[in-house]
Amino acid sequence: MSAAATMARVHSGLSYPERFYAAATYVGFGRSPNSAAEGVISKFSNDVALLLYALHQQATVGPCNIHKPRGWSPIEQSKWTSWNGLGNMASTEAMRLFVKILEEEDPGWYSRVSNSVSEPVVDVELNHVPEVAVVSENGTNFPETKTVLADNGNHSETQDKDVVSEGLGVVTVYDNWVAPPVSGLRPKIRYEHGAAVIGDKMYMFGGNHNGRYLNDLQVLNLRTWTWSKVEVRAGTNGIATACAGHTLIPWNENKLLSVAGHSKDPSETLQVKVFDLQACTWSTLKTYGKPPVSRGGQSVTPVGKTLVIFGGQDAKRSLLNDLHILDLETMTWDEMDTVGVPPSPRADHAAAVHADRYLLIFGGGSHATCFNDLHVLDLQTMEWSRPTQQGEIPSPRAGHAGVTIGENWFIVGGGDNKSGVSETIVLNMSTLVWSVVTIVQGRVPLASEGLSLVLSSYSNEDILVSFGGYNGRYNNEVNVLKPSHKSTIQSKMETPVPDSVSAVQNVTNATRDVESEYEAGQEGKIREIVMNNIDSEPSVTRIDERSNSPLSSLKAEKEELESSLAKEKLQALQLKKELTEAETRNTDLYKELQSVRGQLAAEQSRCFKLEVDVAELRQKLQTMDTLQKELEILQRQKAASEQAAFYAKERRNSVGVWGWLAGTPPEYKVDDA
Repeated sequence: MSAAATMARVHSGLSYPERFYAAATYVGFGRSPNSAAEGVISKFSNDVALLLYALHQQATVGPCNIHKPRGWSPIEQSKWTSWNGLGNMASTEAMRLFVKILEEEDPGWYSRVSNSVSEPVVDVELNHVPEVAVVSENGTNFPETKTVLADNGNHSETQDKDVVSEGLGVVTVYDNWVAPPVSGLRPKIRYEHGAAVIGDKMYMFGGNHNGRYLNDLQVLNLRTWTWSKVEVRAGTNGIATACAGHTLIPWNENKLLSVAGHSKDPSETLQVKVFDLQACTWSTLKTYGKPPVSRGGQSVTPVGKTLVIFGGQDAKRSLLNDLHILDLETMTWDEMDTVGVPPSPRADHAAAVHADRYLLIFGGGSHATCFNDLHVLDLQTMEWSRPTQQGEIPSPRAGHAGVTIGENWFIVGGGDNKSGVSETIVLNMSTLVWSVVTIVQGRVPLASEGLSLVLSSYSNEDILVSFGGYNGRYNNEVNVLKPSHKSTIQSKMETPVPDSVSAVQNVTNATRDVESEYEAGQEGKIREIVMNNIDSEPSVTRIDERSNSPLSSLKAEKEELESSLAKEKLQALQLKKELTEAETRNTDLYKELQSVRGQLAAEQSRCFKLEVDVAELRQKLQTMDTLQKELEILQRQKAASEQAAFYAKERRNSVGVWGWLAGTPPEYKVDDA
């Protein structure tokens, strides 16, 4: 695919893999290998460039099956190491992670690519032309609104809307999503925004728009279905920071809390921003204690006067599964220590609280996979458990949204790295039974990641309101559903709940596998979890299909369970004692290790000094050998000189005697000539 063709398709809200190829071309991987490498390095830091290279290779070539380079080039070694480190990551996941990293490092890339073509971009407002048709049902005529969407001049598929009274948007059909005829200037298309309801208005803040973080605050009047923008005044901290992946919480009837979120220049610790609806100003909430690390994609769940924060992804893209609580009365942070097996590190999950005691975590995703597991945390004992889900088990998903109505937890949207989820599902939090409310058809905004979902009411009936999301293209659609709860009641009556979801087992031992504990010997019983909102203590209703159990039998079984609980507590105390002893031994061993390390360091120092002395002695020994040789030479020279002098003396003496005999005076020298 050529660069021009790729860029020309970006404006329409590309799905994968086209969006990945557009991003890769923008980064520079569409060129020759050498020029592409130089372009990537010039745009990003070395670490980001290596990661983008590895993800591009993983997406286009597959897992690294080539041998490690034998040369000493550090660049080739680093490229191979980065690619090989991805292991067997799926191609689709590599594509999504490539685009996500590019959006974080260069948020404006999508718009720059879009602006390079002359065609209109995706965030052009949709023109809604309402038509009212009359539908006859049982002899009675009902007005039914049909909305025809015109996107860039092209008429899209006509969809029936079960909405009457166009100005008020009253929903007359249960368990069906409809799009009310909204008016006013619509917000920009986005996802990963925050939404909250105060009174009859839905406030929406921030989000991700074509790779750019937003900081606008929009409001939708849920009586007139009219959008308007809140004009924010400069407060003590100026305008709120643009962010996405945060959570918007209503507070004290006239304030909004924006908790955490990803931003272009993230702080080290999690920030809580406060918007005053009366003053129209943002400020930073002053807190005490140790705040959590900065993050986005976390869950923030109000529980009484506290906020429970779980998981998310920090600024370094590390996934988290820590638990923190912010007390909104004392403004104090607490990091909670839990027991049992917590959920694996994840982001973009959904969380809810039941009976002000049980925190439920569902789904979410890591860098490589999406989850559909359900975890429960008892906020009184701080014990994690993983009960068995029943009914129509949801598929894995991340980026979904949820709200609770009584004991029902409604969840909408999300995706699994391949497509958006089209089912709207509900979980009865007492029986842990899933059921499907409705299914939407096609690539619609409701089958999106990063959409928002809030709970409101009209005519004393609950309604769910969704907005925005991303499913290959960004959107700014509003959809409304009026739940009937009938599917939940039917599933509760018709589907027997097996023993594995017994609340007694969760209380007795939250860390034990609840699925296999009571399967043997307890057949023919139905157990239902019933939470008491008054004393927050779980009670168990047991119905024996064979015969009615007498009260004495229940008391005996209760005593047996209490005895088991006491034994478990005793065993826990014993384990804590053993853990304390092990920690003490570990401390002693660590001190001993430090002492041995000190002695070893001293011995190493002595050894080094001895090596220096030996080297000096060797040098002196070599010098002595040289001096010895010179001395021997001098001694030989001296001996030769002495012998020569002796011979000369002898010669003189012999010449003098013969000269005297010959009558020659000794002072005269006779020439041989």
